[in-house]
Amino acid sequence: MDRSVVGIDIGTQRILILVGEIGEQGDVRIVGVGRVPAKGIKKGVVVNVAQATAAIAEAVEQAEQSSGYQIERGFVGITGAHITSRNSTGVVGVTRRDRGIAPDDVDRVLEAAGAIVLPQNQELVHILPRTYTVDGQDGVRNPLGMSGFRLEVEAHVVMASSTALQNLRKCVQGAGLQIGELVLNSLAAGNSVLTDNEKEMGVVLVDIGEGTVDIAIFIEGTIWHTKSLPLGGEYITNDIAIGLRLPSQVAEQVKVSHGHALSNQVAEDERFTVSSFGEGNPVPIPRWKLAEIIQARCEEILENVQQEIKRSGYDGLLPAGIVLCGGTAQLPGMRDLARTIFELPVQIGIPRGMSGLTDKVSGPDAAVAVGLVKWTPMWEEGGGWRTVRTPWLKRFGGWLRNLLP
Repeated sequence: MDRSVVGIDIGTQRILILVGEIGEQGDVRIVGVGRVPAKGIKKGVVVNVAQATAAIAEAVEQAEQSSGYQIERGFVGITGAHITSRNSTGVVGVTRRDRGIAPDDVDRVLEAAGAIVLPQNQELVHILPRTYTVDGQDGVRNPLGMSGFRLEVEAHVVMASSTALQNLRKCVQGAGLQIGELVLNSLAAGNSVLTDNEKEMGVVLVDIGEGTVDIAIFIEGTIWHTKSLPLGGEYITNDIAIGLRLPSQVAEQVKVSHGHALSNQVAEDERFTVSSFGEGNPVPIPRWKLAEIIQARCEEILENVQQEIKRSGYDGLLPAGIVLCGGTAQLPGMRDLARTIFELPVQIGIPRGMSGLTDKVSGPDAAVAVGLVKWTPMWEEGGGWRTVRTPWLKRFGGWLRNLLP
């Protein structure tokens, strides 16, 4: 029997809600779409609760009308410069050696890895295993069922501002929805556009949204590094508005309709007309002039991404290169510009493995929303991508067991 799953991507420019049906084989069929302009969101963070709540509610209504489902809960993507991460280790003893390593052993070792001193006003979002070690045997991907006395994990721990998350929860719940889970945008996007082979070889997922750039480095099939930068497509729009003296809405339309990330790929005689401030009639503007403005900002964004990759220390372990997604990745010339800057293979990430209303969610700007819809079957597989969501009392009991002889 098919199950319905809802993905909620709350971006700086637009809110996208997808309703998907998950088949018995894990296949995804998109049956409902709600897409509205975002309000009350800045750089991925809520700045006006009332406006954001109203926008989410409008997107929910659209998704319900197109799908025929009444939406009650969903997986919500998160982004923003307030998100931080670190790698941590955990060690536990296996409780019942006669049955082998069980799911509760895996839960306990992940909890141990997440038992870190959190910065003030921060809370855990994900504890994602990179690799396990069983009695000194390292490189274990899935320890379930293995025999052993001692289980260790090296995990990637993601944290976020409690205040930012609480405001986001308030908006989603105010729109009448329950949150199934908060999911890092780069993880969701990687879930929809990356192949297992790319993750295994070493690849960087770069999701360039309107207000943020989310980076995730995958190596040996697991997550090794994440980062969210306070940059994005809105900076390009602002540059166009200033450089061409245009209202912000007109600048955004010009970017989408005539934008290009490489000025040398635009013919010198190409023109478009637009009404600028103080001009009564539309005036012709050379397209190469627009492209120069866009290219300068795109270069800055990609160079910041490159610096972050080098800072991670994994820049020499990425033969699969870079996969770009997000709305800004749709700019003509963006792939070629990225190739020049990174000197690595670059491709545009398109959501994979879905059917249904694919014409509405087939672009790189839908990567996060599609990944959120696909998150449930991924989480249920166990032993690979995991997010610990155990209640507080159960976590306390697990820590207490670790202290007992």
